[in-house]
Amino acid sequence: MSVPLIAGLLAIVVLLAVVLVIAGIRAPAAQDPISERLAEFSVRDEPISLEEIELSQRFYERVILPFFNQIGQLAQRFTPQATLESTRRRLDMAGNPMQLDPAFFLAMRFVAAAVLGGLIFLVFLFSGRNWLQGLGLSVLFLLLGFFFPDLWLRSKINGRQKGVFRAMPDALDLLTIAVEAGLGFDAAMSKVHEKWENDLALEFGRVIQEIRLGKLRREALRDMAERLGVAEMTSFVAAVIQSEQLGVSMAKVLRIQSDQMRVRRRQMAEEEAHRAPIKMIFPIGILIFPSLLIILLGPAAMLLLRSPLGGILGAGG
Repeated sequence: MSVPLIAGLLAIVVLLAVVLVIAGIRAPAAQDPISERLAEFSVRDEPISLEEIELSQRFYERVILPFFNQIGQLAQRFTPQATLESTRRRLDMAGNPMQLDPAFFLAMRFVAAAVLGGLIFLVFLFSGRNWLQGLGLSVLFLLLGFFFPDLWLRSKINGRQKGVFRAMPDALDLLTIAVEAGLGFDAAMSKVHEKWENDLALEFGRVIQEIRLGKLRREALRDMAERLGVAEMTSFVAAVIQSEQLGVSMAKVLRIQSDQMRVRRRQMAEEEAHRAPIKMIFPIGILIFPSLLIILLGPAAMLLLRSPLGGILGAGG
């Protein structure tokens, strides 16, 4: 097989990967399909069959999502329960942006590994070359496809935790002001949920909903701290629960926690500022410094080559 054909196949692989990433980013939040169908059925003036409602859905909802759900259900039978619980906890920590099921996420890792590794292996197999030469590269792409979803999830977790950490001091200030103004702690969390639309405000709103459904406040707060996985949030929840049990003033506890969070955020900013020179060494040494050498020493090297000494060196070479 010629080189242009191999390049074409690689371009198809890259295009397929880009399409999958775009489809994953633009995937809608998972909702109850029965509720959606009933709502669509209720707003129509004329009768419509369930088949027409089914065909009115997008191709992603009718074909792609059920296919991956079937693979996820099959993988769930052979996956240990501890692995599923760990994956579910990590998805909760990431905010589960695509509303993924743990089995669905695990199946997606295997499917991505099989697609990338299999396509690269087929390229070398049909190119007429020795298939053993492409086996190492196929294994490399297989591992890349297997670990890429995990790296994506880890980046989502880190980004969400940083956002929550940065939003905590302002949220605690608003909680403190609301409690000192006479509101209860639940009403103060509702105010935070109404004013902002970040991850921390959404978690406060979820806590309020769980409390309204009958869950104890301390259990709802502990679940929130576990979902976020931020050490500062865990200590804040522990302080709130302890003040509730001991009868300490909630406003005083919130004021202390807010001051501590601001100090902690300032310390983190100073640590990042001190790490900046070390992080700048690698781009300076690899990218900027060689470019400066070429710009500064390039004309001198050209003059040296044109001089008699350059002719002697060339003759000696």
